[in-house]
Amino acid sequence: MTRAVIFDMDGVLTDSEPVINAAAIAGLREYGIDPKAEDFRPFVGMGEDRYIGGVAEAYGLVYRPEMKARVYEIYLEILPGRIAAFPGVHERVAALREHGVVLAVASSADRVKVEANLRGIGLDLSQFAAIVVGEDVTRKKPAPDIFLCAASRLGVAPAACCVVEDAVNGVLAAKAAGMRCAAVEQSFPAPVLAAAGPDVIRPGVGDLSFEDLGLAAPSAGRS
Repeated sequence: MTRAVIFDMDGVLTDSEPVINAAAIAGLREYGIDPKAEDFRPFVGMGEDRYIGGVAEAYGLVYRPEMKARVYEIYLEILPGRIAAFPGVHERVAALREHGVVLAVASSADRVKVEANLRGIGLDLSQFAAIVVGEDVTRKKPAPDIFLCAASRLGVAPAACCVVEDAVNGVLAAKAAGMRCAAVEQSFPAPVLAAAGPDVIRPGVGDLSFEDLGLAAPSAGRS
């Protein structure tokens, strides 16, 4: 039975992909290349070092951490007012907390981006017992490290955790960690996600039932 639910951030709680994409394009243009939006898609969910670095290398640039630092500067400048929580996110988080489920966020993005996004969509950081970010692990998704780190910080066995993911790399990471995984079609269609082997696929976070997350249905009067 699930005791903890671990949310990925981008593509699950909010869609900041257009914003980081715009920031990455603008940032890399300062290094003399002109990347296209679609160039970044293979690196979604792998953390910004790979998201930015993979495209830089494809255009013949040697990736340097200062590139990411510049992209984040641009990102924070353009972020206000450009992101919102996906439908049902606030309601689902509130219902799970009311039900006594322990919550965490585990994102391959850096802490500066994760915390800015959570605040930007009106989720208080205190609602999550753990927030694990890209800097906290060496191996990024599809390696299971970030979800195992979250479980450790929560004090919950991996088998008692359910991960909510939107990307193939994230689903693979969750399953490699020995966790239940509920996938949402907010970034990729069901056939693409299904290949990674999630336990259930739903259109969005608001469509996830307690049973989908491996939880007992709440008693009458609780959602």
